[in-house]
Amino acid sequence: MMASYRTPLSRARGLGSAKHGVGAWIAERVSAVALVPLTLWAVYGVLRLAAGDYGFAVHWVRDPLNAVLSVLTIAIAFWHMHAGVRVVVEDYIHKTASKAGLLLINLFVCGLSGALAIFSILKVALSGGVS
Repeated sequence: MMASYRTPLSRARGLGSAKHGVGAWIAERVSAVALVPLTLWAVYGVLRLAAGDYGFAVHWVRDPLNAVLSVLTIAIAFWHMHAGVRVVVEDYIHKTASKAGLLLINLFVCGLSGALAIFSILKVALSGGVS
């Protein structure tokens, strides 16, 4: 076996930027911080809704503040979940085809589930829950 006379820097060149993940890392932390007050508000809302009936729930969701905070909570939570699962897949799945497939599944599950939840909130908020 031949000894390599290359320095660690020369071996690392061409492997990609070391700054690649900084934006994603910061975005994950910002979404986590944003979820703290939104989750506290959501727990308060669920406790209020548990004490009421269907009419109360519809009235509660039709309040513009509650509708906006509900949509924000769902959107940020699903985006945060997508980012977290993406990092796990990128770090621990090493086969290219498996990684690509899991990343696509993650994108579609998070995107479609979040969109369905937001659509449901907006339907109730804008139409009063009438079918």
